[in-house]
Amino acid sequence: MGDTMAHEIRMAGDDDFFGWLPLFAAYCDFYETELDDAKALIVWTWIRDENDPLQAALAVDDEGTPVGLAQYRVVPDTLRATRGVFLDDLYVNEDARGNGVGRSLIEFVHARSLEVGAGGVSWITAAHNVDAQRLYDDMARRTSWVMYEMEA
Repeated sequence: MGDTMAHEIRMAGDDDFFGWLPLFAAYCDFYETELDDAKALIVWTWIRDENDPLQAALAVDDEGTPVGLAQYRVVPDTLRATRGVFLDDLYVNEDARGNGVGRSLIEFVHARSLEVGAGGVSWITAAHNVDAQRLYDDMARRTSWVMYEMEA
C-alpha cells in the first residue's frame, strides 16, 4: 500500500490476552520455541502481576488490534549503581513491519527506562536476525559483550 500505518503504543491491559497471544506465539515460533497454553498463561500472569518485574507494551493499529509487542523489565545496573531496562522480547507482525512500529516500541521502552534510572535499555538478539539488527544498529550501540547460557 505504501501508507504508513497509524499505530499507538500502550501498556497491555487485562483485556488484551487474545490480542497479545498471537504476537507472543509468532515470536516464540520465530525462535523455534514451542508455546503451549500453560506457558502462555504463565507469561501472561507475570505480565499482569504488579509484583512481577515483567511488563508488556503493545503497538495497536487504528482499529485497536495489537500488531507488535515489547516485553521488558527493570534491572539493576550495578556498574553504575542505577537502574535500567532489559528488553526481553520484541515482535512486530510481518504485515506491519517497515512502518516504524519496532522503532516506536523501543522508544516507548526507552522512555520507561528514563523513569526508573540512568541505565538505559539493553537487549540481545539472535546473530541470524539481520533484519532486526539494521534497526538496532540505527538506534543503539552494538556492544562487545559475549553471552553465555548454562542449561537448567
